[in-house]
Amino acid sequence: MMLVDSHCHLNFSDFKEDIKDVIARARVAGVRVMQTICTGMAEFDEVLGIAEKYENIYCSVGVHPNDSGKTEIVLSEKLIEKTLHPKVIGIGETGLDYHYFPSSKPQGTSDKSDRESQKNSFIQHIAAARKTGLPLIVHTRDADEDTVHILKQEMAKGAFKGLIHCFTSSKYLAEQMIELGLYISVSGIISFKNAQDIRDTVSGLPINRLLVETDAPYLAPAPHRGKRNEPSFVMYTNKVLAELKGISEDESARATTENFFRLFNKAKPCYD
Repeated sequence: MMLVDSHCHLNFSDFKEDIKDVIARARVAGVRVMQTICTGMAEFDEVLGIAEKYENIYCSVGVHPNDSGKTEIVLSEKLIEKTLHPKVIGIGETGLDYHYFPSSKPQGTSDKSDRESQKNSFIQHIAAARKTGLPLIVHTRDADEDTVHILKQEMAKGAFKGLIHCFTSSKYLAEQMIELGLYISVSGIISFKNAQDIRDTVSGLPINRLLVETDAPYLAPAPHRGKRNEPSFVMYTNKVLAELKGISEDESARATTENFFRLFNKAKPCYD
């Protein structure tokens, strides 16, 4: 069984002391390829350094929506420049996160980017994805309507590829994304006891549009919930997905792996 962890954060300090062991455990668990995700331009060199060091690790370039207020107007040009490297296979993570901005003012914090900054950054990432042909990696939280609106509006200007990462949104958003031709990536959240609505939605989505991820070091699936997440744990998410789709774990792994390489077609399988 071959698995891909389509979204993790191996440059985070949680993995500073044992990244080699983390990668080795992933290999034992059947995880042959990982994509470590960039959340800000200041960390890109570190993210890329990990991808360069390990044959089976790729990376993205992008700015998380919560940090989008720190970006520049010419961000899309900087993103495009970084994609020239063979290990950079995606644009993001980008998107909209209104959790701290339920209205015009931030809730409980002042260091998160406002809605307009997020929208501007999101559109610049989309432009880079359209220009390069690399998939857009979308983070959306409490922002379904605006996410759908922007993606539809931008898709009308010119096609681009992409996915919703760590799906936690509504059935409406999922169906709209499938209609637009995007993919949906599910995380360990689908194993949480309080995530029945998400499971119900995922069970009705076509298997040829689904990927699996960890979002490590966050969101460890059952039976490891509450602990540090790591790429090897994507096997548990695959198990739950297989159950939801009424197929074997091997079939689920094969489908999500094929979907990954179809979407992120700059990446190459690693069988060692």
